[in-house]
Amino acid sequence: MNLTPVIWRAGELSIIDQTLLPLEYREVRLDSLQAVWDAIRSLRVRGAPAIGVCAAFGVVVCLRENRPQDVSAALRTVDEAAGRLETARPTAVNLFWALRRMQHAAREHAGTVSVQGFMDALETEACAIRDEDTACCRRIGDFGAALIPEGGGVLTYCNAGALATSAYGTALAAMYRAHEQGRSFHVYASETRPLLQGARLTAWELMRAGIKVTLICDNMAAQVMREGRVQLVLTGADRIAANGDTANKIGTYGLAVLAAAHGVPFYVAAPLSTFDPAAANGDAIPIEHRPGGEITDGLGKRIAPEGVDAYNPAFDVTPARLIAGIVTERGILRPPFLNSISECF
Repeated sequence: MNLTPVIWRAGELSIIDQTLLPLEYREVRLDSLQAVWDAIRSLRVRGAPAIGVCAAFGVVVCLRENRPQDVSAALRTVDEAAGRLETARPTAVNLFWALRRMQHAAREHAGTVSVQGFMDALETEACAIRDEDTACCRRIGDFGAALIPEGGGVLTYCNAGALATSAYGTALAAMYRAHEQGRSFHVYASETRPLLQGARLTAWELMRAGIKVTLICDNMAAQVMREGRVQLVLTGADRIAANGDTANKIGTYGLAVLAAAHGVPFYVAAPLSTFDPAAANGDAIPIEHRPGGEITDGLGKRIAPEGVDAYNPAFDVTPARLIAGIVTERGILRPPFLNSISECF
């Protein structure tokens, strides 16, 4: 896959505006801290790893925007940028992981370089975060491909493809790799209400890659499983607790329950940067709540009565007991997750 949702080119940050896909492909330049914050908050860039990469470059953008006169001022700018960007979205832990890493790099270089050297070092760190994520995604694809059943059906939810990472994807990386290996399989992409990331993004990505994909409504998943069309469910993740409880796009929990009821294995794919060892279990994961207008005014068109209340949590938590395995860049973690996850860290 040659999709790169976060683009650092000649010292400038751009993103693919994912709110316009699949009808329009447009790269948008982000030339200020506020522009980066807005892009993350409005889902113009989305997906836990991609958010982290974008935030890392957002720190560099802020340094170039403010042009600090000395290293002390540059260090303050990094902290201010991190403090602002971490308020954009609360659930995806990659955002906080990348910002802490940028702050750590800033302190490592604060006493040893000039202002320009400091800024160059932070740019290098952001590029490293991007490149490491790409490498992680490819390894996830290598490990996950073994799960894809020859001639079988795979159900996925939301978008965990190239658009959600630096490149290549997490859950979809396994499908891309299996496809590259010549395996034949069929993907069922659930539309993913209310913002339809499965319909708008996942179906588009898979079609571009030449992988057979059928779009279904979210409430069709049980029937598709009952008909025997699905042998594997594979999704991404936004934060994974120490015990394996996994936060992902709202509706994932229900899908895992359905998979268990129909005897279909449910797997998660995510890099280690998506794990939060400080969260003992799913109760410690903050759940983002978004405006009710995303439900009542779907994609800009009013579809509900004026004045109706709307409840719009953006994520839910799938209990570890429903997860057969977690595909990471170090292999597939198996239950009991308290043990397998702690060994990774």
